[in-house]
Amino acid sequence: MDVKVLDGGFSTQLSKHVGERIDGDPLWTAKFLVTDPHAVLSTHLDFLRAGSDIIQTNTYQATVTGFVKYLDISERESFSLIHDAVDLAKKAVAIYTEENEDAHVVNPKPLIAGSCGPYGAALHDASEYTGSYAKSVSPEMLINWHRPRIETLIEAGVDMLALETIPCANEAEALIELLRDYPETKAWLSFSCRDDGQSLADGSNFRETALKCYRNALPGQILAIGVNCIAPKFVSPLLKGINKASQDFVPLIVYPNSGEKYTVIDGWRFEGNTPPPEHFVHEWLDLGVRYLGGCCRTYAPTVTRIRTEVESWQGKKPTHKEKHSE
Repeated sequence: MDVKVLDGGFSTQLSKHVGERIDGDPLWTAKFLVTDPHAVLSTHLDFLRAGSDIIQTNTYQATVTGFVKYLDISERESFSLIHDAVDLAKKAVAIYTEENEDAHVVNPKPLIAGSCGPYGAALHDASEYTGSYAKSVSPEMLINWHRPRIETLIEAGVDMLALETIPCANEAEALIELLRDYPETKAWLSFSCRDDGQSLADGSNFRETALKCYRNALPGQILAIGVNCIAPKFVSPLLKGINKASQDFVPLIVYPNSGEKYTVIDGWRFEGNTPPPEHFVHEWLDLGVRYLGGCCRTYAPTVTRIRTEVESWQGKKPTHKEKHSE
């Protein structure tokens, strides 16, 4: 199974192209689908030119309820914006492909993942990092909330779904159930975790939840399970133990942040020194990571450095025999 390099922090790279504050807006980067779609396109191109095999749509915090509330547009117009986000990613791939028609590049056929953030992201209270809503919402409510965006992304033609920054076990399980209604759609499932090496943001056991979701999904539907938006130094303790010699190989996904921590009041702040993501690439690949990129506060050059480390690792014999494939 090949290693796929993802993109980096969309809002972080987008900030290179816009002259206004991004963090703190209730729609986050999704508002730029209206105010500056060219900047969205340019951000996708930055990551493709940096070496990304997969780019994510600018839909992490794009929801119908959010668009209706904060942009004062209709539900129909809101669905169109989500569709537009896919079209912008497709346009970026087309431009990049044309740019390199006669050149040898490391990522000749980029794919598009439809980004689906958790319910907590739409609450705009940083609860995707705490899972504080876990006990107040039902699986049925979560399925009904996620379905419209997922259906729109699928209909718009994404290659896969990125179910990301999921902080609650019940939300992850609801998403696995929802995916059963779309058996031809593949997805990865990435969790928001604590720094203790064992727990989801809501306190559930990470490994138990991740493996339960992976095994309960339709065969082959989940491309990978893993973590995102966590400091790089906290990743390996969470992943260790998932791929043991006696188990079938489980492909893992990791796209950490820069090591900073986010709060609504203070924004992003470093809490002590932490090595950058590329420092850990070989270690993660040896644990079974096959999808690898960056999240918040990582830029296009981060993707290039990760790609360099992946290429230096490839050709070495993997630690685990991979019995599972896409």
